[in-house]
Amino acid sequence: MKKRDDIPPDYREVKRHGVFPEVAHDEAARFNFLANLNRHVAGVLGAGNKAAYETRVLPAFVKAEGRAPKDRFEIRHAMNRDPYHRFWSAMKRNSMEMRQQAGRAMVLRQLDDLGVKAAALNMGQDTLELHPEVAVPRYQAAVDIHCMPGSYYTEAAPGDVLAGANYDCGIFATTGGALGGLTDGGGQALVKWISEARPGWVPGRVLDIGCTIGHNVVPLALAFPETEFWAIDTAAPSLRYAHARARSLGATNIRFVQMNAEDLSRFPDGHFDWVQTTMFLHELSGKALPRIIAEGARVLAPGGLMLHLEQPAYTEKMPLFEQFMRDWDAFNNNEPFWSAMHSLDIPAIMDAAGLPKDHQFSIRVAAEVDPDIFPAAASGSEEDYGRAAAWDAYGVWKPQGDALKALREAAE
Repeated sequence: MKKRDDIPPDYREVKRHGVFPEVAHDEAARFNFLANLNRHVAGVLGAGNKAAYETRVLPAFVKAEGRAPKDRFEIRHAMNRDPYHRFWSAMKRNSMEMRQQAGRAMVLRQLDDLGVKAAALNMGQDTLELHPEVAVPRYQAAVDIHCMPGSYYTEAAPGDVLAGANYDCGIFATTGGALGGLTDGGGQALVKWISEARPGWVPGRVLDIGCTIGHNVVPLALAFPETEFWAIDTAAPSLRYAHARARSLGATNIRFVQMNAEDLSRFPDGHFDWVQTTMFLHELSGKALPRIIAEGARVLAPGGLMLHLEQPAYTEKMPLFEQFMRDWDAFNNNEPFWSAMHSLDIPAIMDAAGLPKDHQFSIRVAAEVDPDIFPAAASGSEEDYGRAAAWDAYGVWKPQGDALKALREAAE
């Protein structure tokens, strides 16, 4: 019988691989509770925020100011005084902290064993490059992203995989299983999209920036076994885990490298046929983001694809209350650049990097999962404020031939 889309699947449906943590009965039960709590808080209880705004907060604001709020920040300051929103926000923050502690405790219990398993898959492989001299940027080190203790890069012991394993085993609770059994619904969606958008196209080289545990690049690597994939990140513990995870799943054509994407000087101009990020731009500072896009554009071959999966931009068409709700992560879930990034004109930044707007496109991508087990992505008929496993994508096919020459001459 098909599972109900409004109820997360049992944690035991999560697929295992060579370095996935072993899950005890009580640990699975805890994740099941957290997944359902997160879904209930985001969905059923979340709807109360709009009612609070329309019946109490907005009328009070208009009465005091003689006008409606002018932006999402005024709404936030007003809503933060409302008892219902404060209760909801506290519940949501606590559900995230509990998810992180549940995953961390489960991984710490078996950290040595996981390290042995990862080492067995990583040892002697030239497809994992760790470079200790690569510094973790301050914009990633200043806070624990997603409330994850130590963020993506902290080691509990030399050479461990704690950050990667915690991310992998616990994201089920955060998303209510919406990314599928291997947390790769985004990567699977990319495989489906490219097969429909460019049938028969086989890229020679692909660069995945900010790969974390490789969950979005592995499906592509399996779909294009003859393609050379590079997956880069600044976090060594995540890369150790990512490499071992990929090899255990049969994706041996990915090179995982510790590298800061602000400097891709290792690669010559036009080296890659596809450069991508998936839910990564919002974790970048305002200075780093255009640098990374510019470097990505430089190493992208003429005729190649750049694609960035993200949540929708805050535009004049998006209601201010929706912007406020989507902004929750920026102020309550340790995502300090979320709000500013979603106000940026990413197409203009890509254009400035030499990827002209008339070659750009945007698409809506929904996670591809087994619908008999995992909840399908929302259809978009009801606003979920970014909780569904569906994203907007900023894309561009880099001009080639005469078009590229004309652009360069115009710039000169």
